[in-house]
Amino acid sequence: MRLTLEEIKAILPHREPFLFVDEVLEYTPMKGGIGIKHVLSDAYYFKGHFPDHPVMPGVLITESLAQMGAIVLLSDPLYQGKIAYFTGIEKARFRRKVIPGDTLRLEVEITKMRGRFGFGSAIATVEGEVACEAQFSFVVG
Repeated sequence: MRLTLEEIKAILPHREPFLFVDEVLEYTPMKGGIGIKHVLSDAYYFKGHFPDHPVMPGVLITESLAQMGAIVLLSDPLYQGKIAYFTGIEKARFRRKVIPGDTLRLEVEITKMRGRFGFGSAIATVEGEVACEAQFSFVVG
């Protein structure tokens, strides 16, 4: 199932300038999904990171992955209208720079749920190259 930006906003509480998923290509609630972040040259963070050599901050790449995970989680009727909070990020590895003009593919999987607490794995790629991979833990508030 695909989601547009407006449909994403109906699920996520995030808004610009802190919304980092532009479209969802496919997802299954409580299981996993694939989303897209278009990395635009006029993004606010490039003004300071780094002006002469713009690179998307790794923390924003992990936030993009987390937001895609939140879409998978919060689209389930049990969690609709709630907020998911990070409780941990583990094994985060950054393998390639993400620069203006890149299309970041965000793939996430919810690996375990225990009540309000959960775990997931995620990978962000650009043209098939791994940019970031990480494991997350979260709680639904």
